[in-house]
Amino acid sequence: MTHDLHDFDDIRPFSDEEVGQGIKELLADPQFNQLLKGFTPWLPEGLRNTMLKAASVGVRSTLDFQVRFMKPVIKQLLRKCATSYKLDYEGIAPGEERYTFISNHRDIVLDSAILNMMLNDAKFPTTSEVAIGDNLLVRPWIRTLVRLNKSFLVKRSLPRREMLEASRLLSEYMHYVINQKRDNIWIAQREGRAKDSDDRTQESLLKMMTMGGEGTPLERLKDLHIVPVSISYEYDPCDYLKAEEFQLKRDNPEWKKSQQDDFDNMGTGILGKKGHIYYHASPCINTWLDELASLPKTELFHAVAQRIDKEIHRGYRLWAGNYVAEDLLSGVPHNAELYTHTEKLAFQRYVQSRLALIDLPDKDTAFLRERILTMYANPARNHRLAIETA
Repeated sequence: MTHDLHDFDDIRPFSDEEVGQGIKELLADPQFNQLLKGFTPWLPEGLRNTMLKAASVGVRSTLDFQVRFMKPVIKQLLRKCATSYKLDYEGIAPGEERYTFISNHRDIVLDSAILNMMLNDAKFPTTSEVAIGDNLLVRPWIRTLVRLNKSFLVKRSLPRREMLEASRLLSEYMHYVINQKRDNIWIAQREGRAKDSDDRTQESLLKMMTMGGEGTPLERLKDLHIVPVSISYEYDPCDYLKAEEFQLKRDNPEWKKSQQDDFDNMGTGILGKKGHIYYHASPCINTWLDELASLPKTELFHAVAQRIDKEIHRGYRLWAGNYVAEDLLSGVPHNAELYTHTEKLAFQRYVQSRLALIDLPDKDTAFLRERILTMYANPARNHRLAIETA
């Protein structure tokens, strides 16, 4: 089925023709300018505005915007909050193929932004369009920024019938991006982040992907050229916030995050300490999808989700903290040869520093500590299981 770009006006990024006006709106937004001031406090306001306007000259596409605006910002951020970053893309290669990158989800904003920066550094012909939940568009400038940054909207919290139609439109758009726009896509393996870092692909996501395109469900999945991507952070800047959410939800099952909570999480995730960052792209799942061709539709999505999970878990990069956390939880030093005594003490101090940031009236320190340790232990557990069952 052939589509026109305007079939997707409700969810798509800006077109190239709309980029100029979008930049004008962004630069005129006082909240956005205040945010930029935080990144470059040493620059006088007049000079900062001059530099921004100069940087926008010649930006005629969303790809230009990513490379000219976003890439320098992300590199500046990583210089301040990361020890190193690397993309291992041995499973794929720059070329004519376009991919749907499906990854675990560690940071609301940076997961896709760092991937796009590294794809550009690796000389891929294009970056990726980014799937983003509309619940995160909590400020007008955020909506403008994400549309400039090649992002398309995933609608949340709709009535059942409207959700079905929104999912169908989203699926059709993804197939359109891969096959007609000839661009890549990034999408998280599940709605929201796995707060305990036990990363699992939602079968509903795969089912949504087969609502668009043509042919059998297997053929529709193959049409998207799905590539599992593993994202590993040495430190999660939001670990203490996630632990806090666990207690709030435990103590009050009706508790829900506010828009302000989402906004605060975004800021903490962007600016917080991350240590080493590692991305691993596995081979496209088309290399093994045909092995599942005989499965009935009722079993197919479960099998594909499990295989994607295994690829993501195998691709993790682990650090001392992951092994220390697993041993501290079990009480048995199974991983003792994988870290030094100094590294163990350093990680224990780190956990204590994160617990100190949590301010709750009925703070359950033992519970919160277990939650933080679990976040760091689960990648080690899942990686080992994936390797053992390879």
